[in-house]
Amino acid sequence: MSASPAVAAGRRPVDSPHLVERVETISLRTPLPRTFAGSHYRMTHRATVLARIHTVSGLVGEAYVGDEDGALDAITGIVQHELAPVLVGQDALAVERLWARANVVTMDILRDRRHGLVAQAAVDAALWDIVGKACGQPLWRMWGGASSSVPLIAIGGYYGDVLGTIEEEIAFYRDELGLAGIKFKVGGASPAEDAERVRRAREAAGPDWVIAADANQAWTVPEALDFARRVAELDLAWLEEPVRWQDDRRALRDVRAIGGVPVCAGQSEYSPAGCRELMEQGSIDYCNFDSSWSGGPTAWRRTAAIAASYGVRVGHHEEPQVSTHLIASQAHGGFAECFHPDRDPYWWSLARGGDHLVDRRVQLSDRPGFGWTLDEDYIAANRIG
Repeated sequence: MSASPAVAAGRRPVDSPHLVERVETISLRTPLPRTFAGSHYRMTHRATVLARIHTVSGLVGEAYVGDEDGALDAITGIVQHELAPVLVGQDALAVERLWARANVVTMDILRDRRHGLVAQAAVDAALWDIVGKACGQPLWRMWGGASSSVPLIAIGGYYGDVLGTIEEEIAFYRDELGLAGIKFKVGGASPAEDAERVRRAREAAGPDWVIAADANQAWTVPEALDFARRVAELDLAWLEEPVRWQDDRRALRDVRAIGGVPVCAGQSEYSPAGCRELMEQGSIDYCNFDSSWSGGPTAWRRTAAIAASYGVRVGHHEEPQVSTHLIASQAHGGFAECFHPDRDPYWWSLARGGDHLVDRRVQLSDRPGFGWTLDEDYIAANRIG
């Protein structure tokens, strides 16, 4: 008698109480109370895709990822029409196998590859939420458990003083929200002007508060080095994406070698392999690979493993609802990032959990999975479609 195809291929038939029953997506789009501007971009809305994976056991994995205003239909379409068919009927706990099955959606060369990666990130994060719930453990512990807390900094310093003066904005983050620091926007002005803006931030914050600078790929190497020289005494934690994208690995390496300030990049990479190239060429001290843009927590954890071998610290671009668990899990984890409540109402209004800020760190709860409950009234008020 010949063996079944599954047995012949070395696979056992699926036998799990947590088979995927259906996949649900909800698109959210929320107008911001003001326009936020960085070096070469402007934000008027916050948007995200919420994925819910339902299992036959009754467990539901939830995750919201990305900030792809204008691409919501494309991302939800990929989840519903391409990912759901390969997930339904599968063991939700087999995350690595399902990640490999899902990754095929990133291989369509006729569409924006990022759309497939964000769609995959949504289901990958939701599957991990199921794993945590099935095991009764929070994800920060399941992913490594290096710490139960992570320092939280704001992304701010937007042009136009949309959140008040630099001094007022710093005071809000430090004294009212109780955050550990700020990642300050630069690159939208000359190096001299931006250096003066950062100097004002340092004077307002004092010497013991974290300040990093983020140029969003705005400068040439000479401009980035000019800025680095001007802020040499301001104790920047890092300078993020200081140079233009066309040849950034070599340019980041040069700024890092000459500028005298730690360099951060990785959010614009699509894969762990891309981040590996940054590390191999000596381009970065910090890697802020974004799981929500690039295939999910499974891809981020692979990147973190590579970074450990190169002595590079790991962070995460935005998305604190996922990043806090990831960063806290790693011994070489750095800072998690959030926005002002007006810039990211989702972090402050959508997710309710046991996490809280103590001594400028997010103290993560012991609740299983991501540990939060989503506000259904908020979802109903902001969903589209």
